[in-house]
Amino acid sequence: MSPRNLILILATSGFAGTFSSRAVEPMVGIIARDLHSSPQTIALLSAAFALPYAFIQPVLGPIGDALGKERIMKVALSLLFLALASSCFAPDATSLFVLRIIAGMAAGGAVPLSIALIGDRVDMAHRQVALSRYLVAIIVGQLAGSSFAGLLAELVGWRGVFVLSTAMMAVALAATVVGFRGAVPGGKFDMGNALRRYRDILSNPRALSLFAFVFVEAIAIFGIFPYIAPLLEERGGGGAAEAGFAIGGFAVGGLVYSALVTWMLRRLGIGKILVGGGLFAAAALVVLGFGGDWKLDAVALLLMGLGFYMLHNTFQAQVTEVAPQARASAVALHAFSFFCGQALGVVIMGMGLRGIGLTASTAVGAVIILGVGLVASFVLSRPAPQRAR
Repeated sequence: MSPRNLILILATSGFAGTFSSRAVEPMVGIIARDLHSSPQTIALLSAAFALPYAFIQPVLGPIGDALGKERIMKVALSLLFLALASSCFAPDATSLFVLRIIAGMAAGGAVPLSIALIGDRVDMAHRQVALSRYLVAIIVGQLAGSSFAGLLAELVGWRGVFVLSTAMMAVALAATVVGFRGAVPGGKFDMGNALRRYRDILSNPRALSLFAFVFVEAIAIFGIFPYIAPLLEERGGGGAAEAGFAIGGFAVGGLVYSALVTWMLRRLGIGKILVGGGLFAAAALVVLGFGGDWKLDAVALLLMGLGFYMLHNTFQAQVTEVAPQARASAVALHAFSFFCGQALGVVIMGMGLRGIGLTASTAVGAVIILGVGLVASFVLSRPAPQRAR
């Protein structure tokens, strides 16, 4: 299979899965009113999705290495389809939380294994560009989920948005089953081999650095997202539709990165890309801290999206090479770190908003993400040491 066809197949599940994960954020207020809950409680649906996604990674990674990444993706997408379909009929907040937990666990078998598959089939010289092309589907899914879900929710309700998510996932599942129908099955899962792979990965300083970078990156950047809609409503800046358009700016920033990545790699190199990413994301958080209207928030989030993908796409490309013989396991630990940070960031930002306010909370995040860019530039610009097997 050519890299182009591989990315097209993976892009369908990447788009559908990301749409379903991002669609909830602009609908927080609508879901809270319909299910008679508070926006602060419903905002934690993001954590309910992200934490299981993170904690299933150490399990799915070695299973994917042993049994075959394509096979595990088919099972995971089937479960995600069922969870989304059931969410259309959730009678209360508790049942919706349970279904989001199941959806998060299932989604954990889509994007990380897709990244590992690209690592398997695309050489390192072209891998960051190939990953950025796959990320276009992820980004467009974010844009659609963030921007149009809020608008659609005002027209057809949040349940109608879940119906659309379910239909998208049905298409993605069909594309994956048909596209990988000739995939060679893997072998048998062996716990001893899985633990040995993890021991080798965790003894690699470069791998540990990458896991730390994405953990802190996710805390600093993603903590604010579930609170954008309630904050806009609180200050009279708009409802779910305006929040969706503002959050959609993040995805537009990612598309800008995808268009520029080849030029950046050729003219800047990963060191300057990482520093620039930290600067852009920090500046965006500072602007968000002043609490402007949704249009200003959209511009800030566009800048944040550009900065985030400059950082994150570089980390993704680097992590696919730290353990070539256990690529799914390495990418799984990377995703585990990232989504743990994302879930923790929501909780920390909530505490910050209650304790020190919006401006101070985003200022702290700005300092942290700038530090990530600077430290990562220093660490990753140096060549990776050769390691004995």
